[in-house]
Amino acid sequence: MASDLRFDGRVVIVTGAGGGLGKSHALAFAKRGASVVVNDLGGSHTGEGASTRAADVVVEEIRAAGGKAVANYDSVLDGDKIVETAMKAFGRVDIVINNAGILKDVSFARMTDQQWDLIFKVHVEGAYKVTRAAWPIMRKQKYGRIINTTSAAGLYGNFGQANYSAAKLAVVGFTQTLALEGKKDNIHTNVIAPIAASRMTETIMPPDMLASLKPEMVTPLVEYLCHEGTTENGSIFEVGAGFVGKLRWERTGGHGFPINKELLPEDVREKWSKIIDFTDGRTTHPASTSQSMESVMANFENVQEEKAAVQVLSADGKLNVEAAKQLEFPAEVFEYKERDVILYNLGIGATRKELDLVYENNENFCAVPTFGVIPSFASMNSVPFGSILPSFNPMMLLHGEQYLEIVKPIPTSGKLISTPYIVDILDKGKGCVCTVGVKTTDENGEDVFFNEYTMFVRGAGGFGGKKEASDRGAATASNNPPKRKPDHVIQEKTSEDQAALYRLSGDWNPLHIDPEMSAVGGFEVPILHGLCSFGIAGKHIFRTYCKGNPANFKNIKVRFAKTVNPGETLETSMWREGSKVIFQVRCVERDAIIISNAAVELQGDALTAGAPAAGAPAAAAPAAAGAFKSAAVFEQIADGMKAMKAGERVAQVKKVRAVFQFDISNAEDQKAQYFVDLKNGEGAVGQGVAPTKADCHITVKDDVFVDLATGKANAQKLFMSGQIKVKGNVMLATKLGDILKSQKSKL
Repeated sequence: MASDLRFDGRVVIVTGAGGGLGKSHALAFAKRGASVVVNDLGGSHTGEGASTRAADVVVEEIRAAGGKAVANYDSVLDGDKIVETAMKAFGRVDIVINNAGILKDVSFARMTDQQWDLIFKVHVEGAYKVTRAAWPIMRKQKYGRIINTTSAAGLYGNFGQANYSAAKLAVVGFTQTLALEGKKDNIHTNVIAPIAASRMTETIMPPDMLASLKPEMVTPLVEYLCHEGTTENGSIFEVGAGFVGKLRWERTGGHGFPINKELLPEDVREKWSKIIDFTDGRTTHPASTSQSMESVMANFENVQEEKAAVQVLSADGKLNVEAAKQLEFPAEVFEYKERDVILYNLGIGATRKELDLVYENNENFCAVPTFGVIPSFASMNSVPFGSILPSFNPMMLLHGEQYLEIVKPIPTSGKLISTPYIVDILDKGKGCVCTVGVKTTDENGEDVFFNEYTMFVRGAGGFGGKKEASDRGAATASNNPPKRKPDHVIQEKTSEDQAALYRLSGDWNPLHIDPEMSAVGGFEVPILHGLCSFGIAGKHIFRTYCKGNPANFKNIKVRFAKTVNPGETLETSMWREGSKVIFQVRCVERDAIIISNAAVELQGDALTAGAPAAGAPAAAAPAAAGAFKSAAVFEQIADGMKAMKAGERVAQVKKVRAVFQFDISNAEDQKAQYFVDLKNGEGAVGQGVAPTKADCHITVKDDVFVDLATGKANAQKLFMSGQIKVKGNVMLATKLGDILKSQKSKL
């Protein structure tokens, strides 16, 4: 026989240990070397009375056998006092057995509030109070074992015990949550549903049955679950009369109704036999909140009409890939402002010193090109994989590769429309590789960028499709680093809060924030979004090769090799090969490649000389001056300057020394540009782009500018409320205010 399970050096608290199960637990742990706190209020099974004798007798028996024990007579509602007894006597707490309980049996029709509340206080609040006091001690010592006590009444209900049943099932939920929260600190929590002779059962069971239900037949399970070598956590066990069994939830395969149609009670009636059928081989046993949601999430994916689903996926699980490619999915509209761009840039590690990424009034303010994955993300997620892929389970989906092609620089605010489509689906046997493309346009229907999301879906293969994809150029090209030292290497330590910040840009997957969900996925902590690592690497290349100009960034393609934990350091190594920058990303702490087969294609100023300077405003065709009320303002300024003597104009230029550029839009969203040059020669006012680079770039609505020029609005309030946006030298705007003020009476 293997060596005995010992508890030498461990300290155990047993509540309700004056008799029955509690006494059995206390004696057994003491016999195996533990120091025991024997807690018992000394009351009856219904909670009346109090006595020190029950606990004292057990302590005396333990000491007489050579064991260590102290008595405690406090109510479990004073759990801190019970734990304090353990700390004073033995200096630590390793095991808590919440065993104390009472009965107040009465039919629900006759039950009083007092009878309901008292049961909950002893069973639920009592377990909470004792555990809550011991919890920080266990966390600090990185060890703890907790046993809570439920009953068959809590699991299945029992006539006359509505209060007791509800409280005992509450203890089960309490246990399973503690198991999740304590796992990282080596605190394991389980719950037992015992059948044993005790002060509570002696009133409802005949003597001959009580004789067979010895508490000593329950205690060995408790000892095993509390041993340091046992890893069981968050489980329910039924135990008694020599029987030990683990209990789990079971759910039928159920029926998923289309979520794009009205659901009627008649529909439920029609499928009722399927909904309640445990014999069809589709039963599941969810063991966590996330697992319980799997069927719901899978059904959520099924938004296609049944006809379309049949055309793509046959009854025998065969997938018609070409039919899938022809499916049309609804477009998603993405409206955003400068703050959304700033939030994304911050989410991929931009700092307050990088004003072109975090300050909307900087003249070179822009979105890092990898922002292109954000508007299309929701659109990609709207693809109904459940009606396309065989045996689809959303928890088995892994993001494998990402491709992004920028057609034109991404606006820092506006409205974009993204439309998904199926690029290809490959049969990999045990799984499939599904590539979803997303085309994103502006409001005028002009292409802005394209994305391809490549996902590996475990368990969705074997449908008889092709195994290899055709070459689609940069989206499928292999990008292995050259055999030489990198041309550039950038290291960046991520923040432990990086995932919490990045998710605000639209990827709400709880895997990246909820420890329970990450544990289900097999991760010790919530992992960083793959697209966040993608963005960080893209930012490094943008900074190194693109001269701060998004127009120089053509496309990017990566393969996600491993996950990243927030707080780890990412190292991007870059090799320039003509118009391409091949790169890979390594996690420094683990020396693990987390992004491979990756490259960025460059264009424009990154390749040739003479291209527009980074951040230079593009010349726009001016709208007709008559469509803008503000045209009169600039005409008045021009007339005022003409009326001045040459010497006065020169003096004003020397005083102001700035070129102002105005981008103005009217109620019809037409655009116009004007400039005021008070830096060169005798100054000038005109329509269009200033002949020389502007020192102060102002974006404003037509009506707002007129109100400002006529003195009806306060410039500072307009600026602080975002109705006026100023890039470049903000302080120069105050000098412009003097010019407008001098013209106000004429306006």
